[in-house]
Parts: sequence; structure tokens; C-alpha cells
Amino acid sequence: MNNILTRSGKISVVFACVLLLVVSASAQISLRKALDFDGDNKADYSVFRESNNVWYINRSSGGFTFQQFGASNTDYQTPGDFDGDNRGDIAVWRDTDGVWYRLNSSNNTFSAVQFGIMGDEPVARDYDGDGRTDQAVVRRSNGAMTWYILRSTNGALQAAQFGLATDYVVPGDYDGDLKFDYAVQRSGVNPTDPGIFYILQSQTGALASIAWGFSSDLVVPGDYDGDGKTDVAVVREGSGGSPLSWFIRLSTNGSLKSAIFGTTQTDLSAQNDYDGDGITDIAVWRDTNGVFYVLRSTDNGLTSAQWGAANDFPIANYDTH
Repeated sequence: MNNILTRSGKISVVFACVLLLVVSASAQISLRKALDFDGDNKADYSVFRESNNVWYINRSSGGFTFQQFGASNTDYQTPGDFDGDNRGDIAVWRDTDGVWYRLNSSNNTFSAVQFGIMGDEPVARDYDGDGRTDQAVVRRSNGAMTWYILRSTNGALQAAQFGLATDYVVPGDYDGDLKFDYAVQRSGVNPTDPGIFYILQSQTGALASIAWGFSSDLVVPGDYDGDGKTDVAVVREGSGGSPLSWFIRLSTNGSLKSAIFGTTQTDLSAQNDYDGDGITDIAVWRDTNGVFYVLRSTDNGLTSAQWGAANDFPIANYDTH
């Protein structure tokens, strides 16, 4: 089981200056660390192969990692920096027993923590702002969505009801306070009805609602303007073979950034910071040839890198809903 969630068309970061720089890059750094397995501040191309349960990682600093870990029929890939060493850890959450299994990159030790039950959805992110990914799940029951978070700061349980059972989870650091916010996308009745984003800002406790994209769009969170805040962003699919359309609401000023990039049916979204400039790059992985295509934020140029084979799963797609 990979973690592509489909839905009938969508079921598939002088002292003051230093502090400002740290905060301003926080959202992207947190997302990038999950896929930066070598700690060089660039996301690495990585795929999971269901036929042999192997993670194939092409380290941007040089060299490769091939690691058998997890089981394709029961596990969701949940990469993150769980041990706080600024490198991504290979990790999965198993639906059948609710256990988080991971390899700590800091010392190559194995960890297993039971948190969650069958039917939950893993949403591991840094919700307490301590620089480590927290184990977290959402549970849908009685028409509501409840978030359960095991805080890495002190091991305490944090639980909050936010969203409807039919919503899609879209956690991100939308207010730029170094903590991920509870957030959902709510669909309308029809595929072309507006999708409404509801965000509970951890900094103030205020609720924000933003209409963005269609209900059938896929959500592709990232910091596409480099201001340290997650931007509301979606990808729109078309008919088979038609281009993918990216619509990004820049948090700096609310303006639209759009791009035609990728192909419907053959490509999976794989956005992250591959060039190390602190800004999310628009990117896809193509199943037909195993190539990552990256629209570099540094110069708007194209990078293509062959990594993976047909029917692999690009790990970067874990953050698409």
C-alpha cells in the first residue's frame, strides 16, 4: 500500500538578522529535511519499489542508498526527521497494527512505536516546533476528523478535533511560526466546485478559510516563494496525456503563481527543494520512464534525472493529497 490518496479522480525556513533568516526558511526546511537523507540541504531523488520493498535514494551529495524497509501491502511511507539530526529518516506507518517503524539516520538504529489504529491516516510533521517530526495520525469517525499527535518534545499526547470526516488533510506551516498547523481541504458537491482550505493557525489559534482551486484538484503543499510559510497550492489534472496545471497562492501577497508542468496519468507530483535555495521546486516523477522533472526555482530552468522504474512510488509524493 503506498500513500497516494485518490478520490474518484483524486483518490489518487548581527543576531536579529540571523533569527529572521532562520524563521523565514522554516516551512521549506521542515519539508525538505524529510527527503534530505544526506544532510546537504537539498532534497534527494528517492523512490520506493513495491515489488521488493526497497527504498532507492540518490544522494545529492553523491552516492546511493538502497534499503529494504517496510511492506508494500500494509505500509505508508512517512519520511521525516524524527531524531532531529537534520536528515531524513526512512520510516513507515503500518495500517494493520498502527506501528511506526523507522531507521534513525543519526545512529542507524531501528525504532518501533505503536501510535494509531487501523483506518487512521498518518500525518507526521513537526507540530511542536522542536525541529523533529512528530508521529501523528488523523481519525475519521462520526462525521468528524480528530488529530492525534505524539509530541517529540515530551512524549505527551495532543488531540484535537478539526475538520470533517470527508475532508482531506493538508498540514503545513501556513503562519510561519515553525509549527505545522492543522489544515484541511473541503470539497464541494461537484468536481469543479471551489475547494475550501480551513487552517487553524498555531500561532494565534485563529481560523483561516481560503477558497482555492477545484474540489477535484490535488493539494501540493510547499513554500514556493521562500517566505517561510506554506503556500496553498493545487495541481489540476486533465484527460489522459494532457498537461498538469499548477495553481499556487503565494503567501507573501496572495497573488497567483501558475505553471503548466507534467502530464496527466503518467506523472506523480514530487515537489520539494532540490536545488537547495529554500524554495519549493515544482516537480514531477514520470512512471513511464522513471525520470524526475524539476522546474528549478533558482532560474526557472529544467532539470531531468532518471531514477526509478515503472510502478515505483516517488517518496516526495507522500505530501500530496
